[in-house]
Amino acid sequence: MTGQLPSMLETLTAAEHDPDRLVLLTGGTVVTMDPALGTLERADVLLRGDRIAEVGPGLSVADAIVVDVSGSIVAPGFVDTHRHAWQAQMRRTIPDVDDLVGYLQSTLVRVAPLYGPHDMYVGTRLAASTALDGGITTMLDFSHNSRTREHSDAAITALLDAGIRGVHASMSPHFGDWDHQWPGDLARLRSTYFSTDDQLVTLRLAALATPDIAGAGLAYGHDLARVAADLDIGVSLDVMFGAAASEAIVRWERQKLLGPHLESIHSTALSADAWAAMRDAGVTVSLAPTSDMQIGLEDAVPPVDEALAHGIRPGLSVDVEVALASDMFTQMRTLLAVQRMRAVHAAYGTNDEPVRITTRDVLDFATLSGARTLRLDHTTGSITPGKQADLIVIDAEDLNTMPLHDPIGTIVLGADRSNITSVWVAGRVRKWARHLVGVDLGDLHAQVHDSVDAIAERLAGHQGNTVDAAERAR
Repeated sequence: MTGQLPSMLETLTAAEHDPDRLVLLTGGTVVTMDPALGTLERADVLLRGDRIAEVGPGLSVADAIVVDVSGSIVAPGFVDTHRHAWQAQMRRTIPDVDDLVGYLQSTLVRVAPLYGPHDMYVGTRLAASTALDGGITTMLDFSHNSRTREHSDAAITALLDAGIRGVHASMSPHFGDWDHQWPGDLARLRSTYFSTDDQLVTLRLAALATPDIAGAGLAYGHDLARVAADLDIGVSLDVMFGAAASEAIVRWERQKLLGPHLESIHSTALSADAWAAMRDAGVTVSLAPTSDMQIGLEDAVPPVDEALAHGIRPGLSVDVEVALASDMFTQMRTLLAVQRMRAVHAAYGTNDEPVRITTRDVLDFATLSGARTLRLDHTTGSITPGKQADLIVIDAEDLNTMPLHDPIGTIVLGADRSNITSVWVAGRVRKWARHLVGVDLGDLHAQVHDSVDAIAERLAGHQGNTVDAAERAR
């Protein structure tokens, strides 16, 4: 009696560790985001092991596992250049937060100190799994709740377990008790988890622009620059907005602390001098379109025009799920709409022609320029032979995507996570037939709710202790 033939997913996963395994995606519309290759209709993508081997029409390869993607768009995976992943189980707890102080008080002062290492794991795993489900194959986790070594270990382990291309950007907490092991513990993290720089998960140092929020220990300067240089890792800088950050950037320029190893997050309402200094030093820029506007950071305008005027093509990011959407489609559409609104508004009533960005621009920001922002463009961000096979496949015949006229327009304006049929990271299938692979959703669901309940219980006890202390003081 002949056994049942293995499914395509079983065939793919059985050979996923073979560096010579060949997979041929055939018949799709391939949006390469590689300027030299462009967009190819009815084309094929050949994968060898974890890499893209060839792209073009009519490829014929013996012994390849053939995956028919006709009627679909094949595109690079999205790159989220900045997300505080540990917060994921606190999603939308402050949907109507009005300013940065409100976020700091509710999330970083009130809730963050109550996280144990397992809560760090659960939040980060939930964020990474959600990212993969939505086509984000690379995510920088700005992990700023490392209260102990175990908190850091848990966050890194969650990225590894999720199978995402992750960047663990390590920083200590803003407020509350912690072990003061950071930044010294970065050396241990480097040797334990990041022995080489070509791994799926890599390491960066995270810091703030100025000491205004949490003190001098978290502010970038000579000391943290030396730590990053000694470990040969990049630096991601948050709260890069307003006059204080502008002054810091100009000061860093004088001190020779600027360079292409720096990522400037938000970059809202910076001075012209600061933008010029970042441009000249090769600093990359991560925009957080919904965060700037929803939370009201400085002038609340994502500075895409300022970045482009200085020759910087930015990446995009989700930032905080406690108040914002989790997906890259929202970031692309929001930035496209607000920039085009600004362009028309600026030209209204004049003879000037509005200078608008395009759907291709925002898709570039979400893919190749996002990878460049994290200094990973040699690895990912485009469907280019030799790069890692980080891909998404989008059904272009779904109710909300058909008929296919413009594939880039369809990705940016028509598609959503439900249209993503498969996601590939380094040639391995992470989503198949619209479902995550290797994720026990029932177990994740239970862990998320258990974590939320445990944090709520600690919060109730903490508030009770505060009340008792106040009563005793009277």
